[in-house]
Amino acid sequence: MRLNRQDGGRRQCISVTNNEVAADEHAALRKEGLRPGDADWEKLGICDYITKPRIAAAINGKTPEGEDIKGEYKFTDEFPMADGFEENAEFFTLTYEAPVAVSHNLAFQRIAPLLWMRAGSEGRRINELPAAGWDVADTYGLLVDLDRAAAFCDAAAAQPTLRIAYVVTDDDRRFQAVARALPDSVEPVRLYESYLSNFRFSMGR
Repeated sequence: MRLNRQDGGRRQCISVTNNEVAADEHAALRKEGLRPGDADWEKLGICDYITKPRIAAAINGKTPEGEDIKGEYKFTDEFPMADGFEENAEFFTLTYEAPVAVSHNLAFQRIAPLLWMRAGSEGRRINELPAAGWDVADTYGLLVDLDRAAAFCDAAAAQPTLRIAYVVTDDDRRFQAVARALPDSVEPVRLYESYLSNFRFSMGR
């Protein structure tokens, strides 16, 4: 964020951490009858208690209590920490989703952030299955009802910043037909076969 401020850059960062508590806190919480996953346990984890508040404070220039942060950044470009940064951040909790639920389009809300990130983490995010059967955001589109493919492709062609078109279908021929109708600059991605293969990390596959 500071380098971006110095040279007007557009650097991005993905930070991944667990939400473990310290060893002494672990023992104390267990004595209270709490377990990992309980709200009173998780709020003391390293991510929720330290990482997220620290990143938010750096951007906003304010403490979690809403007070201006005291002090200044030193060297190269000196400025008050209370100025914050012209940046933004999104926080997500990683969960396990059953492949069957994903392939049957029953977990869209939970994988929606991944589709947004795959398209560059910019602009509006499509968080719900669109009632119209399709939707086009800033950098990606989603086609759920292939009977509405023509309208979707027209909207995709009219969106100059579109990078990816996610097409929900188990019919390869219809997917290929949509892919051919899209602008050459738009990458077609078939959901959910492509999702399950693109985001598979374990089991040696």
